[in-house]
Amino acid sequence: MTRFGKYSDRGVRSLAEEAVGDALKDAGITPKDVEAVFFSNAIAGLITGQEMIRGQVALRNTGLLGVPLFNVENACASASSAFHLAWMAIQSGLYDVTLAVGAEKMTHPDKALTFRAIGTAVDLDQIRELKARMSAGDKQPGIEGAGEKKSFFMDIYAASTREYMKISGATAETFADVAVKSHAFGAMNPKAQFNDRVTREQVLASREVSAPLTVMMCSPIGDGSAAAVLMSEKYARKMGIATPVEVRASVLFSGRDRADNEPTALERVAKRAYEVAGIGPSDINVLEVHDAAAPAELISYEELGLCARGEGPKMLANGVMNLGGAHVCNPSGGLLSKGHPIGATGIAQIVEIVDQLRGRCDARQVKGARVGLTENGGGFLGRDAAAMSVHIFSR
Repeated sequence: MTRFGKYSDRGVRSLAEEAVGDALKDAGITPKDVEAVFFSNAIAGLITGQEMIRGQVALRNTGLLGVPLFNVENACASASSAFHLAWMAIQSGLYDVTLAVGAEKMTHPDKALTFRAIGTAVDLDQIRELKARMSAGDKQPGIEGAGEKKSFFMDIYAASTREYMKISGATAETFADVAVKSHAFGAMNPKAQFNDRVTREQVLASREVSAPLTVMMCSPIGDGSAAAVLMSEKYARKMGIATPVEVRASVLFSGRDRADNEPTALERVAKRAYEVAGIGPSDINVLEVHDAAAPAELISYEELGLCARGEGPKMLANGVMNLGGAHVCNPSGGLLSKGHPIGATGIAQIVEIVDQLRGRCDARQVKGARVGLTENGGGFLGRDAAAMSVHIFSR
């Protein structure tokens, strides 16, 4: 993966070329070995105007063109969706080597354009109806000011956060501690957008985005790319790879309109992923979760079955999710510190887990890591994520 950050002088093509080149080199193959490509991007159509053939344009100088190339969009779960399709293509027996690539250019001189682009990961007809009700005096959380000075997703996160605080006893200080942990990990990750350690006081004192969330509790705008090579077992043996990282489960569900007592998309996906992998939550050594806002990390602990409902803050406080704990979470720095160029995020999570399982993470290495998990969600559909994926890996 590239380093995530703000690149005024680089576009999707430049970022994708770097990630692809590094991935092919790491796998010990050339572009001619790749039989199919799955390219992820979420918002280039609105940011750069490149609405169609995004993958062909981004990868035209890589030597990859000529094979089947599929363009994938699934909001913030775009990259994990591309990886899932690349995995399916090998599982079908049709291909031995596939490539999944995610690339995103989010920075733009007009920041409101970026916020409006992110804001399309919802049912826009429903939003228009809510805005009409707002004009009639019925205020709704999550849409006031949308696309102007912030992403209204943070209003949605804030509303769900306030509900979570009632259930779990979490406080603003709890969420600040998530950000402190993430930045401590990011300081050890040269690919992270932020490499600075922060204090609880700094997080709480940073600009309020949507109460109780401050700006340091929210993932930043940034650019970047990540890529992953997948191989069949037969091809891996041919390449002489003695101990490859195995995809134990790749599960992707869409969200749905659900009642309060029904499981969330993540709960459903996690249950299925554990079944496919033949393991349980207690077997996970290291995980990367979709912490677009700090409270989401705590909620993920619970919905992944790592603890009971409402117990996320206790797991964080007890150090279970930090180095030396049973389930180290977001050692990359997570979306809060590593960054969140949305079309690349899901594969970047996978890069971190694969590096952890190979023992390549230096100061942030999880000792003895043998089983890792990624959780990547995208968009909203009513009260649920519009897309949700869980991948489980082992070595």
